[in-house]
Amino acid sequence: MSFQAYLDTVHAKTGKTPADFAGLAAQQGLSIHGEIVAWLKRDFSLGHGHATTVATVILKPDARKASLDDRVEQLFAGKKAARRPTYDALVQVISGLGADVTLQPNQTYVNVLRGARKFALVQPSSADHLDVGLKLGEVEAEERLANAGSWNAMVTHRVRVVHPDDVDAQLIAWLTRAYDQSGAKKSTAPTRPE
Repeated sequence: MSFQAYLDTVHAKTGKTPADFAGLAAQQGLSIHGEIVAWLKRDFSLGHGHATTVATVILKPDARKASLDDRVEQLFAGKKAARRPTYDALVQVISGLGADVTLQPNQTYVNVLRGARKFALVQPSSADHLDVGLKLGEVEAEERLANAGSWNAMVTHRVRVVHPDDVDAQLIAWLTRAYDQSGAKKSTAPTRPE
């Protein structure tokens, strides 16, 4: 999970931003990392990773380092720069799926989220292609749409994309399906046979 994804999850759970937590920590007189982590875990039921991330932001506000654009630039540096036009074509399509789509680059790939739910990712795997990971559930693999296997456990399928022209109707349909599925509410009610 990326740094920003941790913060987004905390915000979704508590309704509080890092600035809100910073103010509350100051009111409590908390200024030591371990104390802040313990307080966040105790009073807000945050897990250790989420509490540590918030504590880091409170104590080191510039810990987020590179901007999102800087992280994308780092992903496409050197030999991988040739894949940037393909990535840009993908982003144009992905951004058009809905106003709730966000892109969160980390050190190795770009998470694609609908709200707080990841439905895809884009990874510049080598100088010659990008891998697009998709969460499609129980969809049968076919020639171009491969099972993700051990490549990335966060997605179910993988599509290799070499050129901007590979961002075609078929790939758009898979992206759209993953996006649509990420917004579906899972029923907790048992289903009854008819």
